[in-house]
Amino acid sequence: MDTSSNMLALQRLYHWEATAAHRVCFTQPMGQGLVETFTWAEAAHEVRCMASHLQSLGLPPGSRIAIWGKNTAHWLMADWAIWMAGHVSVPLYPTLASKTVRQILDHSCACLIFVGKLDNPEAMRAGLPEQLPCIKLPLSPPWSGSDWSEIVRLQRPLQGQVIRPAQDLCTVMYTSGTTGNPKGVMHSFGTFQSIIAQGLERIPLDENDRMLSYLPLSHIAERGLVEHMLLATGMHVFFAESQETFAQDMQRARPTFFFSVPRLWLKFREGVHAKMPPQKLALLLKIPLLNRLVQKKILTALGLDQCRVAAGGAAPMPPELLRWYGALGLNLIELYGMTENGCTHTTDVHHPLPGSVGKVLNGVKCRLDPETSEVQVLSSGLMVGYFLEPQLTAQAFTSDGWLHTGDKGSVDAQGNLKLTGRVKDLFKTSKGKYVAPAAIEAMLSLMPGVEACCVVGANMAQPLAILALTPERVKQALEPEQRQKLQADFERELVLINQQLDPHERLSCLVLDQTPWTVDSGFITPTLKVKRNQIEAVYGPSFEAWSELQKSIVWL
Repeated sequence: MDTSSNMLALQRLYHWEATAAHRVCFTQPMGQGLVETFTWAEAAHEVRCMASHLQSLGLPPGSRIAIWGKNTAHWLMADWAIWMAGHVSVPLYPTLASKTVRQILDHSCACLIFVGKLDNPEAMRAGLPEQLPCIKLPLSPPWSGSDWSEIVRLQRPLQGQVIRPAQDLCTVMYTSGTTGNPKGVMHSFGTFQSIIAQGLERIPLDENDRMLSYLPLSHIAERGLVEHMLLATGMHVFFAESQETFAQDMQRARPTFFFSVPRLWLKFREGVHAKMPPQKLALLLKIPLLNRLVQKKILTALGLDQCRVAAGGAAPMPPELLRWYGALGLNLIELYGMTENGCTHTTDVHHPLPGSVGKVLNGVKCRLDPETSEVQVLSSGLMVGYFLEPQLTAQAFTSDGWLHTGDKGSVDAQGNLKLTGRVKDLFKTSKGKYVAPAAIEAMLSLMPGVEACCVVGANMAQPLAILALTPERVKQALEPEQRQKLQADFERELVLINQQLDPHERLSCLVLDQTPWTVDSGFITPTLKVKRNQIEAVYGPSFEAWSELQKSIVWL
């Protein structure tokens, strides 16, 4: 393995092409039970053919080329071909509304788009400008455009080794738009190289490792941990086929390194509890010898029995959830970062620290604003800036070059960072007390049947919480007896949570929303983060009325 710090992404591709030509790098489900594998030589050949085709189009160097689709081997090959041809990739979330797709394509000045696998293609098609040239990846919708496989069959592969300097722009990654319109974050080959080199010092991976890729590759975490980590280490990447086949996909991959967002880690736990009540599981885990058998059985069922590094991120990991997995013998590390800085902090797999995101990676500096406690970071992995937005770029950095994260935090004597909320999410009640919703939302997210949540209450006597219920809970609520039981469960949970809060933080009620919060409704981003502004815009006029009902549970 060669993870030399001076090797950039394309150089790493050439390295594996030359030294591991016949080793499998991708395992790709093709539908109907079919699975394809690609060796480094096979993948590099297709990349070279597509890069040759892109160069034949005569596009100006550094042209923006979009990639729109779910994770597949050809998504990554398209990205590498864009780089090899001298251009810049613009990844799009596969769940974006057509209006947002058009907005990003227009803003990025994309001159071509690769379209891959999409779950709801007809609803999304309106996002594509008719005049924008399209190349269809395998598994793409049957739209008009050139076909990847046909191009690869007819095109002669690009020869030699195109080297892109560290300062060259690699990609423009649009943020998920939690607080407004998506912004185009620019990363160079050098910034990504720094992020990966720093990460590998904390999370040692090599060519023997396996990962399952299923979170959007348009997200900084998946882009770094899968695409760039694959190039750095030469590991084997498996791809998920669908939500319905996810359990099978996990069993096929049996990942040695697995990263996920808190929502999926919670769903895993709910699945375990559905088969074994929490009290019984806790009891079994306390019995010597038997506990090892129980741990192995559960992790094997999840496809995590060979996982040596498990990680969570993209949103705060509830400490209780981390302790639960620790009791199963799976210590989750927590990664902290954002699109603008990749990853700056991680916890230590050998020394779990629930409630903290750990220490800075080597080469990263972190400080807290003395007035707001905002976390600010400085490293060689910071973004180049926002595409075509010099004013927003200037606002993103302090006068001395540190990145504003927007997160509030505290640092302990050992240098571990604890996040305490978002600077702009703080609100003041009518009693003049500040409430930080993030910590309360972390507790609410652990409640069974909660898909998403949002704590609000600016200028009110007490805050309240709006909870989006899972489809299973919504179905139960349709039956009167089940609804009464659900209400009693939520009332009990509310009492337990309020007992842990200061008086000014205690929730006056839980508002149970039976309508799904989706990307299309504007309530969540493609990375499953709640859009607080949208929640307040839609439900804000009802906040006071709900509070005045003096009911602990309000059904919508």
